[in-house]
Amino acid sequence: MRTFDPSIHMTSRTTDDYEAMYAAGVRAVVEPSFWLGQPRTSPASDSMTPAEDTALAAQLQLAAAHGLPALVHTPHRDKLAGLRRTLDVVRESALPEDHVLIDHLNETTVKEAKDRGCWLGLSVHPDTKIDEERMVTILRAYGPEQVLVNSAADWGRSDPLGTRRVGDLMLAEGFTEDEVDRGPWCNPVAAYGLSGRLNLDVAATDATHEGNSILRGEA
Repeated sequence: MRTFDPSIHMTSRTTDDYEAMYAAGVRAVVEPSFWLGQPRTSPASDSMTPAEDTALAAQLQLAAAHGLPALVHTPHRDKLAGLRRTLDVVRESALPEDHVLIDHLNETTVKEAKDRGCWLGLSVHPDTKIDEERMVTILRAYGPEQVLVNSAADWGRSDPLGTRRVGDLMLAEGFTEDEVDRGPWCNPVAAYGLSGRLNLDVAATDATHEGNSILRGEA
């Protein structure tokens, strides 16, 4: 089974994770831009502020100007209100809604995002988001079209093989191989392929120093 993890924080993972992911069929990943600090210093911080609203609008305009799709992270709290404001900002921008991936959706938000024609990012995560069973229930209710399944693996307890586990459960629950191929592979390829810059035919690099691809030891 081939998978494309369209939202995973690989800066938090180890080389063992990379090897396990490849063995499980992961052939491409997207590392979303992310500030590596800790902005949530109080209950009032980082929660749909005017500054965030302005920054989101500016980033969407940049994406439109450069012909790129955009990935938007929905708020951790009050997700439905955050989604609705996000969709309003998207509508106010020059970027088409079918060029926008709304990430970290759940049962309360997926329908509105789907109705607006956006790509749907669903994260399988042990504690803070959706487990495999809930993911399959959502896929059964709304279908695999437009859905991008991701692991959202980060610094906390998380699973970089989440996309593969969802695919395995989908097969066990009676989804066809074509349906299984969509969420973990075809849909991410189509969504990020809107940039015209996605190249999945990457040639293997030759090791240059004791098995490493980075040359070391030179002055």
